[in-house]
Amino acid sequence: MLALTDHDELAGLAEARDAARDAGIAFVPGSELSVTWRDTTLHVLGLGVNPDDDALAAGLDDVRHGRDARARRIGDALGKAGIPEAFEGALAYVTRARLVSRTHFARFLIKAGHARDMKDVFRRYLSKGNPGYVAHAWPTLGEAVTWIHGAGGQAVIAHPGRYKIDRSARRELFGEFRDLGGDAIEVISPSHDAAQYREFANLARTHGLRGSCGTDFHGEGESHVDFGDLPPLPPGVEPVWRDW
Repeated sequence: MLALTDHDELAGLAEARDAARDAGIAFVPGSELSVTWRDTTLHVLGLGVNPDDDALAAGLDDVRHGRDARARRIGDALGKAGIPEAFEGALAYVTRARLVSRTHFARFLIKAGHARDMKDVFRRYLSKGNPGYVAHAWPTLGEAVTWIHGAGGQAVIAHPGRYKIDRSARRELFGEFRDLGGDAIEVISPSHDAAQYREFANLARTHGLRGSCGTDFHGEGESHVDFGDLPPLPPGVEPVWRDW
């Protein structure tokens, strides 16, 4: 089974579905929605969504317009830091998708010799406090859950260990997410260590949420793990795919 969850995008789902069918793999259509929660950017996965849902498509279209504006501001910020034409450089790495993401900027910066690898480029340029970081207000957590559920999908908080919030705020986030109708937490992720697997498994159980696994795979040579290389969910965690 394979899910495709591109950032704020649905355009690749038809091609992925056809490829999965040809390979004998069950396919789960999805997207990874950018969300602002208490001034923190989060990612919420929509799994099993209907790609033809009008409200979801309209919401993601608005997000992409915001992404485009942010990308141009990132290009301007990098230009002021002495890296000219970064926006145009990032565009060269965009294929059929309709947005320019920080990953595209990262590929350009690595190719141009400004950083060694993905980890280095985000640490030096694209994370908060660095020359290419641009803050942006995304949709709310409630809007994301509403769009996902309206499209028949399940809402999952992606890689919760990555967000710079303390444990108290994290518990509040999960409680608010549950109260909004959220479905699951990504327990297993390359962003988590073994202790965090246990931590998020316990939080999923105590908040009545299911668990999921995700590779966060962006491409060969750019990702920490390949498909199928993650451990299983810890015992006692109900998997998000139970009813699929």
